[in-house]
Amino acid sequence: MLTDDERLDYLLAENLRIIQSPSVFSFSLDAVLLARFAYVPKKRGRIVDLCTGNGAIPLFLSARTESTITGVELQPRLAGMARRSIEFNGLDGQIDIIEGDVKEIPAQLGYEKFDTVTCNPPYFPAHDMSDKNLSEHMAIARHELHLTLDEAVRSASQLLKQGGKAAFVHRAGRLIDIMAAMRNNRLEPKRIRLVYPKAGKEANTLLIEGIKDGKPDLKVLPPLIVYGDDGEYTEEVRGLLYGSEQ
Repeated sequence: MLTDDERLDYLLAENLRIIQSPSVFSFSLDAVLLARFAYVPKKRGRIVDLCTGNGAIPLFLSARTESTITGVELQPRLAGMARRSIEFNGLDGQIDIIEGDVKEIPAQLGYEKFDTVTCNPPYFPAHDMSDKNLSEHMAIARHELHLTLDEAVRSASQLLKQGGKAAFVHRAGRLIDIMAAMRNNRLEPKRIRLVYPKAGKEANTLLIEGIKDGKPDLKVLPPLIVYGDDGEYTEEVRGLLYGSEQ
């Protein structure tokens, strides 16, 4: 089931397992935060996760909803990892992974058919390739080589029903860019939460959710602090990662 460079890791709060590869792709805390932040219908609904990578967000979401979930991933290796993780957890009846280009996926899946879209897009512009040693898989996942922020937001909007919700995680420095892209594509920002590595530090991550054709009314949620002064995860982040009983 596993190749030489892969391992089977736990998603502790969900009691699930996921195939990871340090040299190819491993999900980050950002995926956990987005999966907890996003609205999902509890019972009947249709969800799409764009830029799904190895399927972490669909796996996280499966613990919160009975809705069907479709993950979309451009890279064949990552899509294959996601499919094997889903089969290992017996979730192939709920989660489907499509190998495809996010820009073209609305035409394939259907316009305005979905209740929720989540997306953890590439964070860095294509020209900002400071780390030349990145593997091809990681470079595509992290940099806008095949998908820009505007393109990701446009596809999310095209997939959503009117009144549907799209949730994104991104760098805090791209706040204006993502809000502009959302409004330009009929997604009205409704909730935002900034994530800080430590208290007193600048925010480095943002979580934002918009409603298609929603009315202006942005709620700014309390800050999320990742690490305490002792260098350990804060109580809230431990709960997100390991479950509320931890």
